[in-house]
Amino acid sequence: MHALSSLDTFFLAAEDGRTNTNVSALAIVDGLRADGSRLTREHLVDLVGERLHLLPPLRWRLAEVPFDLGHPYWVDTDVDVEFHVRELGLPAPGTTAQLEQQVARLAGLPMDRTRPLWEIWLLHGLADGRVGVLTKLHHAAVDGVSGAEIMGVLFDGSPEGRDLAPAPPFRGERVPGQVALLGRGLSDAARHSLRALGAGWRTLTHLDHVPTVRGLPGTRTTGRTARRLAEVAGIREDGDLLDAPRLESPRTHLNGTISRHRRLATVSLPLDDVRLLKDRHGTTVNDVVVALCAGALRSWLGSTARLPAEPLVAAVPVSVRTRAEQGTFGNRVGTMVVPLPTDEADPIDRLRACRAELAVAKERHRAIPATLLRDSTELVPPVLFGRVTRALTRLAATEGLSPAANVVISNVPGSRLPLYCAGSRVLEHYPVSTISDSLGLNITVFSYLDQLNVGLVADRDLVDDLDGLAEALRAELATLLAADATTAPAPAAEVAR
Repeated sequence: MHALSSLDTFFLAAEDGRTNTNVSALAIVDGLRADGSRLTREHLVDLVGERLHLLPPLRWRLAEVPFDLGHPYWVDTDVDVEFHVRELGLPAPGTTAQLEQQVARLAGLPMDRTRPLWEIWLLHGLADGRVGVLTKLHHAAVDGVSGAEIMGVLFDGSPEGRDLAPAPPFRGERVPGQVALLGRGLSDAARHSLRALGAGWRTLTHLDHVPTVRGLPGTRTTGRTARRLAEVAGIREDGDLLDAPRLESPRTHLNGTISRHRRLATVSLPLDDVRLLKDRHGTTVNDVVVALCAGALRSWLGSTARLPAEPLVAAVPVSVRTRAEQGTFGNRVGTMVVPLPTDEADPIDRLRACRAELAVAKERHRAIPATLLRDSTELVPPVLFGRVTRALTRLAATEGLSPAANVVISNVPGSRLPLYCAGSRVLEHYPVSTISDSLGLNITVFSYLDQLNVGLVADRDLVDDLDGLAEALRAELATLLAADATTAPAPAAEVAR
């Protein structure tokens, strides 16, 4: 039994019936296994059951402290795997659009907090005999890196699977009673106060770098003042005197209050084309991904006269997990805030601008404490945590305030080799991420085999043409390739770098 961190608890507290912080992924899988049999729910139940000892978060059950006097605990319990592995069928003809609608609905539903917070759905009825495997994990238990570790346990590198040592004996922990949990919460209160003291100064001197509050009035002035006081006092931790950039996110229709309902659109892009652009212009794959998003947003918003004159701003999640923290699960994340050159008409200049802006953002991110996002959540007492978290997200959607960002963009490297799920080959693998008030659009990319698989998630009421944005991504890659054909490549030194 162990306590959630304040950052883990943030993802629980953010849920309000409209926001659900599930981290999901959709694998499109060959419906036939290597032995010629059809992939069934029972195969997935057996797969999870035999590997459960390698998947600790799938056994964790929440134990909440009465009156919210402390952060919740994870209790390592026995699991009814059959309850968590489910199936349903799509109506004929089983199109991609039907799959996306069903996955958007399932991924957006909250999970039962009286049980471990995960689900796996087997989705039958796709054309050509394929099936979908939707995996839902809660962000309170995993971030992007630890979620990928779980998928690495569930998927294999060959259709034969892997040899596993017998699972060690396991006896689930008993969930403490309310009185015991109250006692634990009160005893942790003193330790929380000490952590808050240490986190307070780091947060205050970097307040304008905290993504959840950077758009609120007074944060830039407060952060700058605290840094100047630190300079006078001779306190010089790394990054203490670094001013945040003056990035004003223009308010768009993407930055309103979300509903309970989601849209999902998926699109695959050839990875070799992206790597060609990377090599020709001395960028990274991530630079090209962000440039594709910037160009697609420019054309998509421009087609309906919704493109602001000012550049859009992206929130780009990054892992701050150290090597020693690999395999520990939970959340070790930060966020870079990056301007998107949506005001730049030339596609190659947009790519170069993205390369430059991301390089600056990375340097700035390295200069601030890696624990800043967690530190900022430590300042709120557990008894007020839920109310403060939900109030901040609602406030961010208020007209008249600059949103923290306009869109979330994330790029997660994946396997270049084929993967298998219970003996069935994984054909495509798409991320299905989460949205919140003021951030009604999320663009996340998984690389798999020779493709970049893009999952776009948006609020159903705020965005009525998400498929149009997916097509704009495809068109932007073609535009970049055509422009590249008439453009000189970057100098060799830049490409080598």
